Amino acid sequence: EPGAAEDSIRDLPPSAIGELSGFDAKGFAVANKGKSLEAIVEQVRDGSTIRVYLLPSFQFVQIYVAGVQAPSMGRRPPNPTVVAEPEGTTNGTTNGDDSGEAPAPLTTAQRLAASTASTEVPPDRFGREAKHFTETRVLNRDVRIVVEGTDSFSNIIGSVYYPDGDTAKDLSLELVENGLAKYVEWSANMLDVEVKIKLKNAELQAKKEQLRIWTGFKPPVTNSKPIHDQKFTGKVVEVVSGDCIIVADDAAPYGSPSAERRVNLSSIRAPKLGNPRREDNKPDKFARESKEFLRTRLIGKQVTVEMEYSRRISTMDGQNAVPVMNSADTRVLDYGSVFLGSPSPADGDDTSSAPSTGTQPKINVAELLLSRGFAEISKHRDYEERSHYFDALLAAHSRAEKAKKGIHSDKLPPVMHITDLTMVNSKKAKDFLPFLQRNRRHTAVVEYVFSGHRFKLTIPKETCSIAFSLSGVRCPGKDEPYSSEAIALMRRMILQRDVEVWRLLPLCFVHISIFNI
Repeated sequence: EPGAAEDSIRDLPPSAIGELSGFDAKGFAVANKGKSLEAIVEQVRDGSTIRVYLLPSFQFVQIYVAGVQAPSMGRRPPNPTVVAEPEGTTNGTTNGDDSGEAPAPLTTAQRLAASTASTEVPPDRFGREAKHFTETRVLNRDVRIVVEGTDSFSNIIGSVYYPDGDTAKDLSLELVENGLAKYVEWSANMLDVEVKIKLKNAELQAKKEQLRIWTGFKPPVTNSKPIHDQKFTGKVVEVVSGDCIIVADDAAPYGSPSAERRVNLSSIRAPKLGNPRREDNKPDKFARESKEFLRTRLIGKQVTVEMEYSRRISTMDGQNAVPVMNSADTRVLDYGSVFLGSPSPADGDDTSSAPSTGTQPKINVAELLLSRGFAEISKHRDYEERSHYFDALLAAHSRAEKAKKGIHSDKLPPVMHITDLTMVNSKKAKDFLPFLQRNRRHTAVVEYVFSGHRFKLTIPKETCSIAFSLSGVRCPGKDEPYSSEAIALMRRMILQRDVEVWRLLPLCFVHISIFNI
């Protein structure tokens, strides 16, 4: 047939015949990032490194499986007779002629190769098993390669999927689940969050079962301990920060001081509020917004709390403290997941931004914070206790990062300057009185309960905070009977709630002056 001979000639790229010097790995990765490419596996170097022919171009490339690293196969020594002989010389003959001349001196490269000829690096433990595992699944078979990127040495990193019946299996996940590879963070960062979660969880499970490379593995000592079977319901009485609340347990007597339980949200870290009294300890970006977000949605609401773990931290370093088990400068914090009933449309909450997963009841408050960009995921060490819903938290954090919400955005939050009149002298406090008396009513937020009848209020419209005393009421003072019960009752009824203040009188400010003194 005319033209059949020409059609049978295949135009192969240089890499297909072993010429790799001109191959642009980075350019190839950029052009094909995220694409699913058909390939035939030509060689398995080790459990997590394969060499393939890409179809239909027959480009020959080496692929490092993303997110994992299998044990090394070591290094074999080269043939010493080949290394020691100069080029063109074999068994003392040159071009087939036997000459009595001595062989030519070795070059520097040949001497260096000869010096290392006897050096052999044996395979790592389970290196052969990992290679055999990969060979039995992909060698000389059709696979799909998803290019994820390159490393600093221009090595191509990709995901490898091979057919198993009617399904396609991820080679990296199979290696990790069988204890034949370890999770590698730097290359796993190229993968989707869901894939990273699967790989990390598979490695933790393999460590627990001590599979193959994890035989004899002993988990490191951590500063966290699990809390088992502690679940309660209650009403939120205070938002301490963007990741800490105080809940009044329904099982305790109403208004009792012992009913309040401090709960830190598991596996998240909100921006620090700082200390307004210190110039060198200013609040982080979006710290106020994070706390306000929780206040408007949780105060006075019924919640379900699942306590998950406790953690001993340094009072100096906060959540990132190094484990110190016996120190006077440490304290123990309890962490748990807090769940709120589905918000109404009037609240303006997009419930799709914080989906519940598995058997998770209602709305996870930590997940809601992460989805709005008001918190970050805590970086747990291996075998540290974490939230039971950590996968959902990671997914919410990833969505907020991609959408550049909150702390992930380049925008600065609006600045709000509040004058704290409880920290100034009586003259300056009285100077504010005419501005506050212009209106009969003021909308305020109760910031603190000093006693049953004295509170600290913030009036956003007037950008100030004041100390306020109820007119015509006196509750027991400190150390008097029922003082703590009165404070607990007021905390439960009005703390951090929106209130209205009527008829601000000079008497209130006279009382402020006395209180400040």
